[in-house]
Amino acid sequence: MFKRTRLKTALAAALLLSAGAAHAAELVVSAAASLTNAFKELAHSFEQQNPGVQVITNFGASDILMQQIVRGAPADVFASADQAAMDKAVAEKAVNPASRKNFAANQIVLIVPHDGKLQPAALADLSQPGYRRIALGNPASVPFGRYTKAALESAGLWQQVAAKAVMAENVRTSLDYVARGEVDAGFVFATDAAVMPDKVKVAVRIPSAAPATYPIAVTAGSRQKELADKFIGHVLSPAGQAVLARYGFLKP
Repeated sequence: MFKRTRLKTALAAALLLSAGAAHAAELVVSAAASLTNAFKELAHSFEQQNPGVQVITNFGASDILMQQIVRGAPADVFASADQAAMDKAVAEKAVNPASRKNFAANQIVLIVPHDGKLQPAALADLSQPGYRRIALGNPASVPFGRYTKAALESAGLWQQVAAKAVMAENVRTSLDYVARGEVDAGFVFATDAAVMPDKVKVAVRIPSAAPATYPIAVTAGSRQKELADKFIGHVLSPAGQAVLARYGFLKP
């Protein structure tokens, strides 16, 4: 009798636990690839502060994420690496424009393999014949590609560098190309270069007339609007900003 009672108690507890797990609130955050490390930490701290909430993160090129949301992919929060991708999301009515806020800034840098023989001192060096393969982002589909093109056009080097381009689907792909020595140099955000200091090094920091600011917003189709607002508040909070700063992001 005692064993039967204990078994019933254990089964009841298991059912309660599974029921609680089934009803856990899920918050889907689609964010730019350059935010991967920082947002994983922010998602974890948000879960700790909100028991019963599970944050599901989805990282990739901002334009691709935006298109996924427009086509109905589940998402509650969208964080973009530039204003253009968020502008498109607003135009497509994929996000709530009233919830849109800038939360971070970044800088484009030119990196080379840590043990590479070529060490450019300026963007103009990329026009030299020794530089045969340069990792870039497609300006039509990724923010870091748009920032890079603008900087190279300003320097009068876009056509020369584009002829040597190895296109990366997102900024982390560009980082990987350089880290593996598959290209002579590549463009990434400064925060991405900091992820692999033992494999890549910054050769040139690229000045930009337009700051690389990151906007965030609640999606129009969110089923967790209150939680989504709360997550954005967490990102903008002093603690959230401290996390972003630790990963190299600047104030917006």
